[in-house]
Amino acid sequence: MKEKEFISEIKNILNSDFIGDDCAYLKDLGIVITQDSLVEDVHFKRAYSTPYQLGFKSVMVNLSDVAASGAVAKYLTISLSLPTDIENDFVENFYEGAKEACKANVDIVGGDITGGDKIYISVCALGSAKERNISSRKNAQIGQKVIVSGVHGSSAAGLKQLLSGERNTKLIKSHLEPIAQIEFGEYISKNVKGKYAMMDTSDGLADALSTIANESGVLLDIDFSKIPYDKSLECFANWREMVLFGGEDYQIVATVPQNIDIGYEIGVVKEGLGLNMNYSDKSIFYSKEDVENRVFNHFN
Repeated sequence: MKEKEFISEIKNILNSDFIGDDCAYLKDLGIVITQDSLVEDVHFKRAYSTPYQLGFKSVMVNLSDVAASGAVAKYLTISLSLPTDIENDFVENFYEGAKEACKANVDIVGGDITGGDKIYISVCALGSAKERNISSRKNAQIGQKVIVSGVHGSSAAGLKQLLSGERNTKLIKSHLEPIAQIEFGEYISKNVKGKYAMMDTSDGLADALSTIANESGVLLDIDFSKIPYDKSLECFANWREMVLFGGEDYQIVATVPQNIDIGYEIGVVKEGLGLNMNYSDKSIFYSKEDVENRVFNHFN
C-alpha cells in the first residue's frame, strides 16, 4: 500500500516524532494540526458532487481528524487549484458549503487559489489542545474496551449507488455530506485521564482497528455483531465487506477504560498483535498486511 509506505519513508527521513497520527500534536504550542486533500477523479467526480457538497466535505474530513485527536477545531485554511472551465458560482457555492460545515465554532482564515488541470482541494486545520487529553493511535492499553461512535458501511454503499446511477438516497448523503463526530471526541478527551487510542475511520473501520492494534502492539478482539450499521446495507451482497473495509464514514474508534460510557462497545484490547474479527460462525485474524491489501489505495 504505497500511501503508508511513503509516510513511513518520510517519517524515517525527517526523523520526526510528530508524524504518525492524523494530527500532529505540538505540545509546546498547545495545538494540533492536520491537512487533507481531495483530488478530482480520485476522491470525487463533479458529475455527482455539487460545489456546496465539496466545500462541506473538504472541511468535515479535517474536522474529523481534529475531533479524533481529542482537540477542538479553531481555524482552517483552504487551498484550491481550479481548471479554466470553473466559474465564479463554483467558488461561491464551495465556500457556502465550507462555511456551513464550520458553523459558528471554526473560522476560515486564509488559503490560496491557483490554476490546475483538475480540481485540487487542500485544507489545513488547527485545533486547541487546552484542557484536553490528546489521543494517539499508539496508546491502546490491554483491558480497555473498543468503542465506535456510529454506523459503518453507509458511505461505501452510497458511493456504489452513485456509480450505478442512483441519486438522492440516505446512503448517498452519508457519502457526500459526512458529519465529523465532534462531541464524541470531545467527551473522551475530557473524561479519559490516562493513555488511550483514538482515530477516525476515514480509511475504513478495519483499517483504523488494525492501525491502532499494530501501532500499540496489541490485539483488538472484535465482535462483528456489535458493530452498528444501517440495516439497508443488507440488500448488498458484500455488505459485511462494506462495514469493515468501506471508507469515508468519518466515525471515530477508540480504546477507553471500562467506565467510559459513550458510543457502541464492539470489543476489547488483549495481548497479542493485530485484529481478530469474531462472527457468529467463525473468527478471522487480520494481519496488518491483510487489511492494507483490502482497503482503498489512492495509487491504484
